[in-house]
Amino acid sequence: MIEVDMRTAVNAVSDVVENRPRPLREFDQIHMKTGDMVMQSEAIASWAADKRLAFIGDGDAISVAVAYLRKRDVLNFGPSRITVFDFDERTVQAVRRFADKERLEYLDAELYNVLDPFPDRAKFDCFYTNPPWGASNEGASVNAFVQRGIEAVGYEGEGCIVIADDDELPWPKQVLAKVQAYASERGFYVSRMNRKLHAYHLDDAPDLKSCNLFMSSLPENANRRAPSVSLTDPASLRNFYGGSKEPKVRYVHELKKPDYGKAPEGEYRLEFLPEESGE
Repeated sequence: MIEVDMRTAVNAVSDVVENRPRPLREFDQIHMKTGDMVMQSEAIASWAADKRLAFIGDGDAISVAVAYLRKRDVLNFGPSRITVFDFDERTVQAVRRFADKERLEYLDAELYNVLDPFPDRAKFDCFYTNPPWGASNEGASVNAFVQRGIEAVGYEGEGCIVIADDDELPWPKQVLAKVQAYASERGFYVSRMNRKLHAYHLDDAPDLKSCNLFMSSLPENANRRAPSVSLTDPASLRNFYGGSKEPKVRYVHELKKPDYGKAPEGEYRLEFLPEESGE
């Protein structure tokens, strides 16, 4: 492990932030603040060092930051393989473009919706997810992402779930309890929890934080492995993205290749200087 140069780390993560697409609030996409992304990336790179890591959704682009910090020699550790599974094609293509540009051979992304059975892939060692936090559905949306993470590791491995954490509000406690119970039923226990670590660009709750909830499988837990099936239970889908927001979209498709480092033309209008009249 090396001592992290924070200036270099923040500058590297700012490159990642410039590359990621803007969040779609209707799908509960909310971006983590840059300083916390740096700290989170270091923590996840250390936790998943030399392991195959699946991201079940990744609007924050922590996957890219983890890979890029190692590429830039800010970190000398990290996962051996990172694959992002996301239903937003903008995110998938942003990951792929960045990986191609920076020659991050161990980083890739696939278009995938958690409502569908998890794709048949080689087993991952660990999973990471920062899902819709389940304030309006008692954690059902979180558990959908957790289930796919458990499937990604074949019921045998580790997971990191980023979830709301607040001492003043009742619903984060209720969701945490639901998620821990759900994971326990599938043979996973809470190995550690890092509380109130991350802040977000969240206008209606700027002080709301999230924690890292780390889980590990029980010995011989692979015996619990069950076939992956579609998520269709109406109770699980109710308020999936918040109040009265059931999932109706399979994929968010990218209409054209955006340049995330520049403002789109629809965002501004040019007023030109008057031309000088010639004699």
